[in-house]
Amino acid sequence: MKFNKAKCKVLHVGQGNPKHNYRLGREWIESSPEEKDLGVLIDEKLNMSRRCALAAQKANCVLGCIKSSVTSRSREGILPLYSALVRPHLEYRVQLWGPQYRRDMELLEQVQRRAMKLFGGLEHLSCEDRLRELGLFSLEKRRLGGDLIAAFQYLKGPTGRWRGTVYQGV
Repeated sequence: MKFNKAKCKVLHVGQGNPKHNYRLGREWIESSPEEKDLGVLIDEKLNMSRRCALAAQKANCVLGCIKSSVTSRSREGILPLYSALVRPHLEYRVQLWGPQYRRDMELLEQVQRRAMKLFGGLEHLSCEDRLRELGLFSLEKRRLGGDLIAAFQYLKGPTGRWRGTVYQGV
């Protein structure tokens, strides 16, 4: 298979980057302010706020479609749709990017709060209580769980054995 030089682009990352020009063979490589790879859009500033806003917008659109097309507000009707269509957008963003700013996390949680209002019979409960009643976690707790899993996998190491020191008889 031939290497396609036309698909190559340079992404200059970081402040004060001199933004040199590069080439492959005799062809110059085009520079780009942002690139998408494996479904992840990365820009030169590595700021995830814009990605969080786009994720919240997409999740809100899907949530609006669910709200307008589903007449039943029962748990059995809304929960599978929310879990399959809306929640993955929010959780994927939280785990992959780990929103840097509290306002980004608030934006994603606002979508979750809006979704919780769709469930009938739970109006008297707070958002946290609704989540608990439905067997769901808040995005902040999901993020913490992902961090704990990553820390455990780091300590476990590539061999699958625990690398930490165990102190006994202290």
